[in-house]
Amino acid sequence: MREKFFTVGVIVSPHALRGAVKVYPRTDFPEVRFSKGSQLWIRRPNQDPFQEVFVESAKKHQKFWILTFEQIQSISQVEDWRKTELCIPESMLEPLPEGTYYIHQLIGLQVYRDSGEYLGELMEVLQPGANDVYVVKKSDQTRELLIPAIPSCVLNISLDEKRMTVHLLPGLLEEETGEGQNA
Repeated sequence: MREKFFTVGVIVSPHALRGAVKVYPRTDFPEVRFSKGSQLWIRRPNQDPFQEVFVESAKKHQKFWILTFEQIQSISQVEDWRKTELCIPESMLEPLPEGTYYIHQLIGLQVYRDSGEYLGELMEVLQPGANDVYVVKKSDQTRELLIPAIPSCVLNISLDEKRMTVHLLPGLLEEETGEGQNA
């Protein structure tokens, strides 16, 4: 079985003439991932990695990182790398503090209400700002349930059982809001 790769940054564009690239980080650990000597793999979205690179230098510039790689010496070597991903294999993921999870660990969890009612499968994690939002959907329904990833809503996550238990705050379920009822 091949090892899974996870995106830690997306190359936005070449930067200057010596092969540097502007990278939008997609990691909580950019200082680790983009440090001198770090090993990364380049891949096009939804494909296998096609080149291994080692970071030669990195500096933060606004919300981006400017990286150079040991193997790259000119802009012509990186011109077609726009929108490619910088990845690492699963074996290189940073350990997380207890009670925190990588998004890929949460996708697919079966979500249950604290009353025991099955709500659906966690399909996606949105990251709009203040807190993440879990998108939960039953296979036989078209509507999605959006659950804020806050301690008062998310009561328990068991990766071993592939299960999440949540408490729904008032108004999260449409049928509990009285919406659509005649006055």
